[in-house]
Amino acid sequence: MRGAGFLAIWSDVAAHDLTDYRHWLTREHTTERVTTRGFLASRVFRAARDDINRFFILYELDAPEVLDGEAYLARLNAPTPWSQRIMPKLGNFMRGGGVMVARAGRGEGATIMALRIESLPKNPQGLAEALVACDGIAAVQIGATDEARTSVRTAEKGMRKDEGFFAGILLIEALDVASLQDALRQARAIAPDILGRASEPEVYQGMFSLDARIADFG
Repeated sequence: MRGAGFLAIWSDVAAHDLTDYRHWLTREHTTERVTTRGFLASRVFRAARDDINRFFILYELDAPEVLDGEAYLARLNAPTPWSQRIMPKLGNFMRGGGVMVARAGRGEGATIMALRIESLPKNPQGLAEALVACDGIAAVQIGATDEARTSVRTAEKGMRKDEGFFAGILLIEALDVASLQDALRQARAIAPDILGRASEPEVYQGMFSLDARIADFG
């Protein structure tokens, strides 16, 4: 991920809506997003659990200003018929975007943890570098949520239930689950105040990605 901004989204999908949701994501929605000015790429992950269909989407943005920019707001205020059908069905919806304040490592890992955090570490880059030094960790990113830009009222937001707010995101990308768990233990040792108030440390597996810089939309 190279863009200065990010948009992170979590949601649950009922089993009977799963096929429609996955087709919507991969055949319309992510394409619509990454062809919007300022959106660079999209990565979709699915929680590694059997009791619920939970998804995490990470959008790479040119800058945080994209979140309340004219192009993106135009999309949000004109949702497609397919989006109008899907949006009200998304449960436990969480959405936040802003600026990436720290990055370490190279490449991308297919096994990740995407933790919502309620406060940022005092030294974000130091934490990122300490975690990426762990065995099997490909990359670590820490982002700060911009509440004002994220909370702009739009037609699409009005179709969903209440969305919670989170101060930031800690994204750990690994080669395997064992490495991810080891890095999480290290994070808890280094920053217990941050991790103690983070969201549930769920493991997600990569499902789909789309990069506007290399995709052919012809």
